[in-house]
Parts: sequence; structure tokens; C-alpha cells
Amino acid sequence: MADQQIDPWSVQAGTDEQGNTLEFDYVKISRTWNTKLIDETLLERFEKVTGKKPHRWLRRGLFFSHRDFDRILDSYERGDKFFLYTGRGPSSGSLHIGHTIPFEFTRWLQDVFDVPLVIMLTDDEKALFREKLTFEEVMQYSRDNARDIIAMGFDANKTFIYSDLKYLSGHFLLNAWEFSKLVTFNQVRGAFGFNESALESDECRCFFPSLQCVAAFATSYPEIWGDDPDSDLRSKQTAKIPCLIPMAIDQDPYFRLVRDNSHRMRFPSPKPAIIHSKFLTALQGPGGKMSASNPNSAVFMSDTPNQIKNKINRHAFSGGKETIEEHRKYGGNPDVDVAYQYLTYFEDDDEKLKKIYDDYKSGTLATGELKKECIALMQGYVKEFQERRNAVTDEVLQNYMKPRKLEWKGNPNPVKSVGKPEGKPESKPEGKSEGKPMKVANKD
Repeated sequence: MADQQIDPWSVQAGTDEQGNTLEFDYVKISRTWNTKLIDETLLERFEKVTGKKPHRWLRRGLFFSHRDFDRILDSYERGDKFFLYTGRGPSSGSLHIGHTIPFEFTRWLQDVFDVPLVIMLTDDEKALFREKLTFEEVMQYSRDNARDIIAMGFDANKTFIYSDLKYLSGHFLLNAWEFSKLVTFNQVRGAFGFNESALESDECRCFFPSLQCVAAFATSYPEIWGDDPDSDLRSKQTAKIPCLIPMAIDQDPYFRLVRDNSHRMRFPSPKPAIIHSKFLTALQGPGGKMSASNPNSAVFMSDTPNQIKNKINRHAFSGGKETIEEHRKYGGNPDVDVAYQYLTYFEDDDEKLKKIYDDYKSGTLATGELKKECIALMQGYVKEFQERRNAVTDEVLQNYMKPRKLEWKGNPNPVKSVGKPEGKPESKPEGKSEGKPMKVANKD
């Protein structure tokens, strides 16, 4: 029997006394890390403020937890500036469908809020933490992944994508060095579960979190706001611009560090707001996470239609019974069936999804029929992506990755009297962290 282990580098589901893999307990994660669960009240406020129906992933609880998302809604309602930030650790040359979830959701948020977005490619981290990867390899992965990300449909006028190994300098590094002075070794160890042997292997592992943390500071990107990147001075006004970070829950430890220390910077920044997603289950079933190192754990965005069909038919965990007769009599379990779980992400029609759920549970819908439905949906999703990916030329790539002033409009109908103005970040007593580390293993 073992507890689930979750951190930015390693995700492992818990096991029961018989060694069976358990589903991730997201309520436990939220309680342990002291996040807030997204409820109907918050979704109703989102719809009222934006005039948009919440995304199906919000309605279905697939983005399930947050920190201060309500404050971002206040900022939007007032017409205040804020920006989106998300990222990708480029460990392979192609994204899988699990990687596309935060990007598709972020693109939707960008469309709804009409705000600037920065996308960080942590090629430096992958070279540091993956012994077999060279810096040259991860820089190529960054370029390949950037093309994939562009194919998700982000607006070029308000999106900046950058490689750490290419971009980090100037104000970004000023922020990182200043932030690293504020954070103690014990805070880093507490947030990530590092043990001393893990840190002794590479001193850079202790500093890297500061780089990812300050990516949430607006002053790290002087170009996109029209500030002077060559100035020795960071903008005090720009520092007041808040940030919203959509991400998988395993990345939360980085931004607990930011939220505990952002008010201590020379020019204080608001605590970044965060919205957390669940993990898209690996093909092998409950408790698994898709991995770029295991081609049969996921549908990749470079897969052919036949590869998608074979992966789902051969490897997708089934909630059906062993024989068709038993299935018709007793029904299947859609809650653990991977094909159905994928439909909950990619089928937009709520009524159709409910009918599939009911029919499978009653035995009316067979496992083969459910997989056929999933295969068709995945093939269509990947085909459309590949067509957009083929249109990403070198010139398009360079445009997205060029530091420049971005253009956006924000809320067209602001209500200035709403809420408390941003730019006056709340102080919080030093030493009171927003969560506890999950049990984690050595990061080797």
C-alpha cells in the first residue's frame, strides 16, 4: 500500500493493500495543498462577468481547483490589465493529447478575456533533470513543441512563446536572482520534497525553481508591455500586473513559492492566480499518467489514424465485462473506462455524452462500440491539428518567438467600481506556506 506521489517531475498514483493502482484523489490533493475547489458559484460568476458559458472542462470538473481565480474575474470586470502564463517542458519532439489540454484551455481563456499570453518552454530544466538529454537536443525539442503549440490556434498578436535557453536575460534574470535571495533552502525543499542527496547531485536544481517562479512576474517581459528591456530598472507599474496560470496540478509547488514571496520583491507583484487541471488518464487506465517516453501510454499528435485506432483498441483500459453476454446483462463501468474518459474531454455535446454514459452502464452500448466512438473523435482531433501544424512555417515560428510589444483589448465593458484594485498585493506572514508537499521520491 502506498500513497500517491505528485511533484513537478514525478507523478505516481497510490496503491491499495493488494498492490492495485488507485485513481488519483484530487480532493485529497486540494486539501493537502490548501487550494479551493471550483464550484457552481464560481462558474456562475464567470458566466455573469464574461458573458460566456464555462468551458466544458470547467463544467465537467476536469479543471477542478484554483487559487484566486475569483480575483482575476474582479480584475477583468474592472477592465484592469492581467496576463496569462503557461508552459511546456520539451522532453520529446511531439506533444501527446494530454499535453494539449492546458494549451487548448489557455487558448480559450485568451479568446474569452482578450489578454496577452506568455508560454515558457523549459528546455533548460529538461536538460538539467534528464541525464540522457543534451542541451542541443532539448533546444530542438523546443522548436518542435513551439510549432505544435502554435497549431493550437493562439493569436499571434497577443502571444509570446520563448525558449529559456534562448530568451532568459535582462529583467527576467534580475527577477530570478532577486527572488532566489528571498527563498531559503528549506522553502525549496518543503515545496518540492527535495532531499539533500537530490540537491547535492546538481546545485542548479536548487536554483532552477526561481526561473520558473519569476515567469509569473510581468516585469520579466518588458517587451510585451512596451517597457525598455535595456534599462537597468524594472517598471514599478508593470510589476503590479497580475497573472493567471492554467496548469496541471503537479506544477503547483512552483507557484506556492511565488505566492509566499512575491510581496517581498523590490517592486512587489500580486500573487499569481492559478487554475488546476486533472491528469488525462494514460491508455493503461486509472492512476496512470501519459508519458512521452512510453509511446503506448498515449495518443500522440503525430500519430496516424491507424496508429490511433490500434492504440485505443489494444491498449485502452476497458470498463466492460469479460464477455458480451455479461456486459449486456450487468453493464460496464464508464467511470474507469479510458475510451469514455477521453470522450469527457473531447466530446462537446453534454446530452450525447450522458447518453453514452447511460447506455454503457446499462449494457446497451458495448465496449467495441464505445472504443469506435472514441477512435473517430481522436482521429478527427489529431487530423485537424496536423493540418494546422503543417501551416506553421519558419517565418510563423520566428514571429511567435520574437520578443515584441503585444496587442490586446481586454474587457470592452468594464465596471470600475468592482472589487479591490490590483497592484496592492496582500502581504502574508513569512513562513506560512499555502500547502504541504506530497510524498515524493528522489528526482534522479
